[in-house]
Amino acid sequence: MLFDYLSLAGGLVVLIIAGDVLVRGSVGIAQRLGVPNLIIGLTIVAFGTSAPELVISLKAALSGSGGIAIGNVVGSNIANVLAVLGLPALIAATPCGENGATRNAVFMVAVTLVFIALCFLTPIGLAGGVVLLALLGLFLGASAMVARNHRREQKGIAAAAAGAAVAVNELEGDDGILEDVEDVPESAWIAVVYVLLGLVGLPLGAHFTISGATSIASAWGVSEAVIGLTVIALGTSLPELATTLMAAIRQHGAVAIGNVIGSNIFNLLAIIGITAVVVPIDVPPEVMNFDIWVMLACALLLTALAGFRICLGKMAGLAMTVAYCTYIASVYMLGKVV
Repeated sequence: MLFDYLSLAGGLVVLIIAGDVLVRGSVGIAQRLGVPNLIIGLTIVAFGTSAPELVISLKAALSGSGGIAIGNVVGSNIANVLAVLGLPALIAATPCGENGATRNAVFMVAVTLVFIALCFLTPIGLAGGVVLLALLGLFLGASAMVARNHRREQKGIAAAAAGAAVAVNELEGDDGILEDVEDVPESAWIAVVYVLLGLVGLPLGAHFTISGATSIASAWGVSEAVIGLTVIALGTSLPELATTLMAAIRQHGAVAIGNVIGSNIFNLLAIIGITAVVVPIDVPPEVMNFDIWVMLACALLLTALAGFRICLGKMAGLAMTVAYCTYIASVYMLGKVV
């Protein structure tokens, strides 16, 4: 039994480290090839930071553990709202009025409703996966257009203030800064090594995580979906939680809601979409009866926070954290095998 816990914990650690290394290496290679930072951010970084969840869901679905595949995504989206936003608010006020947050939050609710509809057509197969990936393409395209327009506006303001000739020369090569990706290798060879380590580490971490999780679920007398919704979901959300906590400590909490919305959209569209294209995903009845509705409630809460530009204080943070703990307890009580 101890080996199962070590397998689960070690697998999650390997997944997080491998995903981080893969992102750094991929960004390093892309920058060496002259790929614009905007494209890197919308593709490599976005997919790379979701790599642990993607590999977990793919491995679980291919192994016949659809409960872990679905639970990982649904549980992560719930954890992102209640824990990733709630815990940092206990440290410092977290504004929810980031520009564009309301628009993206509404899209997230729409995506959540599409996902719920697909759940009732279980298993989610090729057709469902194609629908989700098409929505992902729409989201990426719209994000690219918004980013481009915003950059043009900023360049126009800078040019008017500093003189058109000087400003254009200074900004011509600037296509955005990937502030969230640190320690990007400058050497192409080191970047390649990073990518290779990430590609080896992700499936290895997924293997140990799934192996430990299924054994623990059996020993605890709960379904695999329960483990996916709780332990694995929270584990794969640790990078987002750590980033948001550090942002709160550094008084940069305004970016938190945007990160959470983006992560939730990618979880549903990219992870479920890609997995469903590869292998059909069975949706456990307990997830359909309870957890997807909690996820929808969290999406609506996030939309309200963004729409009313609410600033989360300590009391709100405490309420959200308690709500997440209550949800975890409810999942275990409802998931006990009779």
